[in-house]
Amino acid sequence: MVALTAAGTALIAATYGLVRLAFGLHLPEIGAEFGLDTAALGLVSAAASVVYGLAAGVGFLIGDRLPRSLVVAAGLTAGCGAIGIALAQHPGVFVAAAIASSAGAGCASPALVRIIHRSAPDPSRATMQAVVNAGTGPGLVAAGAVAWALAPHWRLAWVVAGAATAIAAVAVLALDRPTGAEPAAAHRGPPLSWWAAHRAPLIAAAGFGFGAAAIWNYGRVVLVAAGAPEASSLLAWVLLGAGGGAVIGTAPLARRLRPGSLWMLAATSAAIATAVLGLLPGEFALCGAACLVFGWGYVTATGALIEWTTRIDGARAGTGTAVLFVVLMLGQAAGAAAVGAILESVGPAGAFAAAAAVACAAGMLGAERLTRATRLACSRSADAPGARRAPRP
Repeated sequence: MVALTAAGTALIAATYGLVRLAFGLHLPEIGAEFGLDTAALGLVSAAASVVYGLAAGVGFLIGDRLPRSLVVAAGLTAGCGAIGIALAQHPGVFVAAAIASSAGAGCASPALVRIIHRSAPDPSRATMQAVVNAGTGPGLVAAGAVAWALAPHWRLAWVVAGAATAIAAVAVLALDRPTGAEPAAAHRGPPLSWWAAHRAPLIAAAGFGFGAAAIWNYGRVVLVAAGAPEASSLLAWVLLGAGGGAVIGTAPLARRLRPGSLWMLAATSAAIATAVLGLLPGEFALCGAACLVFGWGYVTATGALIEWTTRIDGARAGTGTAVLFVVLMLGQAAGAAAVGAILESVGPAGAFAAAAAVACAAGMLGAERLTRATRLACSRSADAPGARRAPRP
């Protein structure tokens, strides 16, 4: 189990940290290289989020039945997309490669949720899921460190990302030992009661994705515009990853909270960090601390979504993860486009405050009132003929 967990963590680190979310890390250099302004880059990021959503939608359809196929797709799309970015000499080629590369992360998450759910014993399953999902953090640290070491040769960083993705995907495939026994429910579409039970996390995921787009896409742009040296702005990105990686250490404590309560804590923490960075981009030490908090909040929130859907219906954990991550990234696509459109006109304080407000509102959906409503919906789902009673969140 340790080797599989390590390989799964590496695949998340590569597809998310080194590829999907590294777009914002290299945004200043990419914009200068291809002559793209903030609004145009925001649209590229939004399109990449939509493609991520489409890939996760495929995960929704086949994740519980064909997780290994999704791992192959993750390695090919993220790996080849990263190499395409590295080799691009024309803006159109870069845009196509950047958008396609995001599909890898969309394929990886539902695949790994199913692989771990069918491979790990129940007592350790949630912890393994949390550790693998927290791979985003080490991936971001690695992305920042690689960019720092190779600066100003940003293209080489994408070559490293492509190679790391391919290696991680092969390792997961080699270590996975499918048993061939899958729950029958995993082969059917979710009933209406399943969707009712997911109402609160679906709305929360969309709002949080919108708010999180500000730092992921424009955090380093804002720091550079405020006069941060290259080393300081790259260090901020490393701190984002360090915050995400800290989730591994806090996972045992986080498991003591209901998924809705953990979601509220994580989302509001990320919202506060977003507001701080937008309001005080010239205070580099404070912004570094904000990046640390945001990284922890973001990765913890995505882990809370996985636990939330797993508690509602463990047999459809891969399906639930895919659906929630699709909604999260569609929200992030809208946020990237919206923040990019207003950033230059209202400034980072206004744009980031608006994003933070939406993320904070999404966090409030984890309050006890809606957690209780979700519990009642789960109860109705369990009482339906042939339904499996889910543990209370």
